[in-house]
Amino acid sequence: MIHLARPYLLWLFLLFVPLIAWYVYHYRNSEPTMRVSSTRSMAKLPTSWKVWFKHLMFAVQLAALGCLIVILCRPQSHDSWATSDVEGTDIMVALDVSTSMLAKDFTPNRLEAAKDVATRFVTGRDHDNIGLVLFAGESFTQVPMTMDNATLVNAIQGVNVSLGYIEDGTAIGDGIATAINRIKDGKAVSKSIILLTDGSNNTGVVAPLTAAEIAKRFDIKIYTIGVGSNGSAPYPVAIDYAGNIQYQTMPVVIDEATLQQIANATGGKYFRATSKGTLASIFKEIDTLEKTHMDVQRFSHTEDHYHPWAIALLVLLLVWMVGEYTVLRHIP
Repeated sequence: MIHLARPYLLWLFLLFVPLIAWYVYHYRNSEPTMRVSSTRSMAKLPTSWKVWFKHLMFAVQLAALGCLIVILCRPQSHDSWATSDVEGTDIMVALDVSTSMLAKDFTPNRLEAAKDVATRFVTGRDHDNIGLVLFAGESFTQVPMTMDNATLVNAIQGVNVSLGYIEDGTAIGDGIATAINRIKDGKAVSKSIILLTDGSNNTGVVAPLTAAEIAKRFDIKIYTIGVGSNGSAPYPVAIDYAGNIQYQTMPVVIDEATLQQIANATGGKYFRATSKGTLASIFKEIDTLEKTHMDVQRFSHTEDHYHPWAIALLVLLLVWMVGEYTVLRHIP
């Protein structure tokens, strides 16, 4: 609904009264006069169309002034908060960004495949609080829990491996601990961590099973996903002088036993993703997580609607100028 931000300025329309009075007075006293014995012979002469055109130009001026007053009143849609009851859940995605995620047993590699599937997963969950934790040799929060899917998708798409900005390695326990710290105070009844990794814990401060016990105390389920094909895969092993990553075929090693124990301890589930297709089906199954009712507040911004009045003002001014300086032959 359209409202006026400054409705008190509507009082400016009272200016029409003195303007119309002045126009009538000026019109009556600006006509030339001459003395004649009788005007009977001219009584039936028609009024010139230019007289009516002059009145029309005055009406156009008033209309232009009216448009200006409306613009000053600022017609707009007001900001508002809307509260709605939705079903949602709290989810933290903990993503391994160690260099081994560049292995090419997925197309184009494990990390890009995981990012693509995670993006589609996030896009389809409009009413969930979802956050993103990245871990390699250490862990950090990339995006706190949010319902802003666009921000989350952009963050996922911008994820790269740990080359250069954090210590390399696989600190699974630290990744879980960081995710717990972000999700434990969430309002949803259902809280879950989705952990994606392609290796085994080899560094970090918190042991994976210790982190799982902490998650269990906060009633947080952990769904673990081991990313990697069966057998062997091309792994990154070095960077040449031109900055290109060199690959070497090596056996795929995933600590499935630990990932299974983490999932079982928290009431979650372990999945093995051997291809991008199976990874997508895993996320589809996780998509059926338990949901809870939550009150969500959404903010609508203010939008001004002066554009039609501004266009009308310009058109009326153009009509007035053309009429005044052509038909009525006024010199600027």
